Amino acid sequence: MIGFKAPSGRFAVAGLAVTAALMLSGCQPGAMGLNGPVPGVVQPVVEPAETAYLSRSDNGFTIPAVPLAKLPEGYRRQVVAYPNAQTPGTIVINPGQKFLYFVTGPNTAIRYGISVGRAGFEWAGRAQVAETKVWPTWTPPKEMIARDPKLAKWADGEPGGPSNPLGARAIYLKSDGRDYGYRIHGTPDWWTIGKNASSGCIRMIHQDVIDLNSRIQTGADVIVLNADGTMPTGLKLPPPAPVKAKATPKPKAAPAVATEADKALDPDLAKMKLEAPVTGAETTGPAADPVVTPATPAPAPAISVMPTAPAAPTDTTETAPVVVAPNP
Repeated sequence: MIGFKAPSGRFAVAGLAVTAALMLSGCQPGAMGLNGPVPGVVQPVVEPAETAYLSRSDNGFTIPAVPLAKLPEGYRRQVVAYPNAQTPGTIVINPGQKFLYFVTGPNTAIRYGISVGRAGFEWAGRAQVAETKVWPTWTPPKEMIARDPKLAKWADGEPGGPSNPLGARAIYLKSDGRDYGYRIHGTPDWWTIGKNASSGCIRMIHQDVIDLNSRIQTGADVIVLNADGTMPTGLKLPPPAPVKAKATPKPKAAPAVATEADKALDPDLAKMKLEAPVTGAETTGPAADPVVTPATPAPAPAISVMPTAPAAPTDTTETAPVVVAPNP
């Protein structure tokens, strides 16, 4: 116990103030490193998992409990040995392992299970905590609405609540002063923890993001490691979505034209040709002439007409000829 001699002669106990300060900061002396206690480093206090994930009330909303039996122990909030050279308060995200580390000292950190971006949405680099919000409104970007049109109903924002995709807290990130749309936020889909499931943001269980939000400071550094766990050398963003090319209208086939040869052979055939439906929509030239098949095979004399017109058989029966649609 540390004390001092007060002017009044009474012995004031300063140790109580120190203890109170440690309790308020959520820490206690005696951090454990890989080789034992680390002098001068405080050990963060973390609520036991048995109570950390129970249902609770928060700012007028009820957060459902997370079934502990279905949450792997490795993804539960816990203090771990974590050798690092980062300033306490820094957040380090390892997307390959699906862990978020809140650095508390040279060899310690609080580790949380997370969900990260699915294929095509991964990113890496450094950022800073710009601001945090409690039960924030979620506004899907236009690119997301284009991928999922049913989200258009939230184009002006979905109010905060337990089902809101941003969850109980949202930690907004900026890189070099620019907001690329990445967040660390809660999620009602706790079963996605440990998976690649988001569009690039870092998801956390409601109870965990509330705990992390209570510890971070605005301006704190955030490091998102490469997929292999190495330190990023710069900001690596996913490539933009390819622009869909507009479909080229297919040319329409030219209508059939009755020639003088048709009229000379059979006026009715010429009329049928003019009234036949246009087919061959995918062709680039005029439609082919229809093939006329006689109902009763019978030899017919060839009739000489214009040199360019082919000879056609003559139907001597009263049965109307059958018109076969032209091939495209």
